[in-house]
Amino acid sequence: MSVIRRNRIAIGLAAGLAVVLGLGVWSATGSGTNSKPVAQTETDLGVLGDYGDVGQPPVLQEPAQAPESPQQQAPEAQTPAAQPPAAQPPAAAPVSSLKLVGKAVDKMGMVVQDGDGRTMYRFDKDTPKPEGKSNCNNQCAVTWPPLLSDTIPQVEGIDSKLVSLITRADGKKQVAIDGWAIYAYSQDPKPGAWKGQGVGGTWFVIQPDGKRNVECLPPGVTAPAA
Repeated sequence: MSVIRRNRIAIGLAAGLAVVLGLGVWSATGSGTNSKPVAQTETDLGVLGDYGDVGQPPVLQEPAQAPESPQQQAPEAQTPAAQPPAAQPPAAAPVSSLKLVGKAVDKMGMVVQDGDGRTMYRFDKDTPKPEGKSNCNNQCAVTWPPLLSDTIPQVEGIDSKLVSLITRADGKKQVAIDGWAIYAYSQDPKPGAWKGQGVGGTWFVIQPDGKRNVECLPPGVTAPAA
């Protein structure tokens, strides 16, 4: 064998060995182009597996929000507490249409008249204290009509503190001055007359202070003891 032939054989063997070695290296590294170690790829796949299928991009989760503190929570609308009904002012006392007037008249002096000018009288057999009581009932009340009213009358020339209402035997209310029930006289012919003065020695015109008027007494009637 010549030297040239031996050299060709050696070159061919060297080339074949190089091809074999190259194939071994290519097999060990996969495609020969991926330089990333296999162990590293498995670790990455494990991480990706936490979010879904391998090869899918990881889905980022929003961080859990901490619960709002009491100060951060929006205040709830407060329902106003039910308010108690407003207290109603007491009803005003009804105003009486009845009126009493204390005045001085000629010859008689101080008298009390109602709104129509009728002279008012008191009856000595009534009881003024501690609570006023009328003892003029039935036929007596026809001759001497009691001044009835459910309300305190308006007054003029009379101390309003002296005016009150008493309850009669029939339950009706009668006006009184200083506890004395007051009456009109059915035989007085006109307003301002006082024909009832001194009748029976027990009926007298009443004065604004509740006392009997003993002025201008009829003949035969004497002034009673005070």
